[in-house]
Amino acid sequence: MQILEVNMRLPYKERGSILGRLLSKVGGRIKDIHFLPPDATGMSEVRMELVGDRKLIQELRKIVKDGKLSFKVLSEA
Repeated sequence: MQILEVNMRLPYKERGSILGRLLSKVGGRIKDIHFLPPDATGMSEVRMELVGDRKLIQELRKIVKDGKLSFKVLSEA
């Protein structure tokens, strides 16, 4: 397992529905989460630290279709 930092840029209007689906996938794996307010273009940023692997990132990319998803590995176990 790895500790991943996931940065997502989501449309503010759809943020709630997307985060609801994400919570059902990652559940108790979230270590830390930060919500940033929307910018002038209506995009909101969400930063999460979670325990997972690259397979989990592929599932998250399927959920976050309208936004952008980037990640980096903080530590490997």
